[in-house]
Amino acid sequence: MSESKPLPYAGIRVVEFTHMVMGPTCGMLLGDLGAEVIKVEPIAGDDTRRLLGSGAGFFPTFNRNKKSIALDLKKPEGVEAALKLIASADIVSENFKPGTMKKLGLDYDTLRKLNPRLIYVSHKGFLPGPYDHRTALDEVVQMMGGLAYMTGRAGDPLRAGTSVNDIMGGMFGAIGAMAALRQRDQTGEGCEVQSALFENNIFLVAQHMMQFAATGKPADPMPSRISAWGIYDVFTVKDGEQIFLAVVSDKQWAIFCKAFGLQDLHADPRLATNNDRVRSREWMMPILRSHLADTSAAELSAVFERNELPFAPIVKPQDLFDDPHLNATGGLAPVRMNDGSESKVPLMPFTLGGQRPGIRLQPPLLGEHTDALLREAGYDAEAIAALKAGQSAA
Repeated sequence: MSESKPLPYAGIRVVEFTHMVMGPTCGMLLGDLGAEVIKVEPIAGDDTRRLLGSGAGFFPTFNRNKKSIALDLKKPEGVEAALKLIASADIVSENFKPGTMKKLGLDYDTLRKLNPRLIYVSHKGFLPGPYDHRTALDEVVQMMGGLAYMTGRAGDPLRAGTSVNDIMGGMFGAIGAMAALRQRDQTGEGCEVQSALFENNIFLVAQHMMQFAATGKPADPMPSRISAWGIYDVFTVKDGEQIFLAVVSDKQWAIFCKAFGLQDLHADPRLATNNDRVRSREWMMPILRSHLADTSAAELSAVFERNELPFAPIVKPQDLFDDPHLNATGGLAPVRMNDGSESKVPLMPFTLGGQRPGIRLQPPLLGEHTDALLREAGYDAEAIAALKAGQSAA
């Protein structure tokens, strides 16, 4: 964004007490949109700085456009420093276990007495109710919220292939914060925003709940579902390659049949409409699979693209770094990894005035901004040294 068009949340200060994915996603989104986001980390740092396996990319993915301050919240001096930061904050965001922030004296009821304009975003496993004492993870709520049932084959529940509830839960926390800022403009008062993994998951499976409400029939898991479209499948083609092909309207069916020399099928009255083709899938699909089996995925892609038919190569996540569209449109930006090396990370999937909100601050080193933030909060050099010495003491 140019100086004449500042980012929409420039001037908003966020102090976040977050870890893992859900809370950091909220702060990242607000940070991408211009807010100053201060990440309060324990002295040892956010655990995602050290995770292996599927968690190895969490920190650089969800912590750009933030500043880091390292504070020991188990000590009064650390809590006092956090309160001084919060005194200048518009938003506080946290995703610790229920009761943790209250023990620290950093809960909403305590802080709103100090600043009635404060917006407090709480990310939890469940909204207040019978389940709110439970420890939740993305996979937990996917299992109990119907998503794993829908993703896996019958009798074999399977979590989705990414942290969908953590990421979307953080997004809804940010949306709630945005709504609360607007409300504060109208009322002059802040409020508490609550976002939860379980309720997010229920929002995701609402379409399947409502399918049952509309039809009286339970939704089948996605691998065994009755598709709404006649052709909407992965095809195995020449040399064992795979490609997803879709034909979702009668007009597309005519185009598809002409492009692949299937005029006899197009003329078959049993396949006249999409619903007819859905009912005929059992005998129709083997014919189509056999007809396309000796064509390469590249050739199929070319025909489908030329005829404006929906298709997709089957791509692995690591291949996306070289995706020509992502690179041509600025969808990937240089990012500092945990070990100091550089990679690329996806930016937010929208534009503002034709521009993607970018990376102004690389994911911070642990405590990278501690001194500067403490000075701003009124600490002199001697007080900063004393605070650091006290926190490093055993």
